[in-house]
Amino acid sequence: MPGQPHGHELVIRPLNGPDELPLFRTLSYTLDHELADDLAGGLRRPEWMWVALRGDRVLARAAWWAPAPGGAPYTLDFFDLDDSLPEPERGETGVRLLETAMARLFPAGSERPEYGRFVPPDWRTDPVARDVVEARMRAVERTGARLLVERLRLEWTPGAAAAAVPGGRLAFRAVRDREDLVSLMTLVAEGTLDAHTRASMESGLTPREVAEEQYDEELVRYRSPDGWWRIAELPDGDPVGFVLPARNNYNAVIAYIGVLPGHRGRGYIDEILAEGTRILAGLDVPRIRASTDVGNVPMARAFERAGYTNFERSVNMVWD
Repeated sequence: MPGQPHGHELVIRPLNGPDELPLFRTLSYTLDHELADDLAGGLRRPEWMWVALRGDRVLARAAWWAPAPGGAPYTLDFFDLDDSLPEPERGETGVRLLETAMARLFPAGSERPEYGRFVPPDWRTDPVARDVVEARMRAVERTGARLLVERLRLEWTPGAAAAAVPGGRLAFRAVRDREDLVSLMTLVAEGTLDAHTRASMESGLTPREVAEEQYDEELVRYRSPDGWWRIAELPDGDPVGFVLPARNNYNAVIAYIGVLPGHRGRGYIDEILAEGTRILAGLDVPRIRASTDVGNVPMARAFERAGYTNFERSVNMVWD
């Protein structure tokens, strides 16, 4: 590769143990502060954390994360390059790192976890940020992945100015059981603008199967009680939608929010989101996080009206 120091071959390997975390942190990313706790809690393992080294210099790194201890790698959420390297060395190093690590972690023909990266909200107009983001995306693409969606990352903090929310049209009740919620999630999947849900259905899953998978593999894993979840109804008991306030491993979140197809376009989303925000705000949390696809303009506008700010974006890439 051009520009490489003489006398040192490129070495690609996983970390030998948690004591090599300082080596891994030679490169930086916004989630670095979570690494030590994730390792201690079993959400990461040293064998899932890889580096590309020339001598003692880290040229690239990658790491996978699981939502619960003992689980399989769920997402590739760290992939960084030494941006002082010239091209094509920077990109080639990243590709070699990913291909070597994935060949070890995932058997041939098995599904590869999604790649996700948090990026600045203005990354497309900031030349430096754009170079960083696109360099990583190009390397991931060269291993066979494609962009699935870009998402807005949103945040509400106490004291945020929110528009007045019309009240009185909806009543809220707790979710009774799994079927109570899954049946509504199945209906919400119809005509959804959510790219992940649409991709799952395009792969052959029915709306019901998508809802069951999300419930069983995501929603029940939250650290918070499902007693926080709310279903919105009209005075006659007709369900309109739902909101799932929750707490993940890191923050209070609006885990899922939806309006049933027959009730969309009537402004109910504002009241439903206000209820979810109210529940979490009542717990004196320092912030509430949420996210929605860039293309889901109605949902993005609802969050904005409720006082949520777009503090970051994320890009999600998948291997077919």
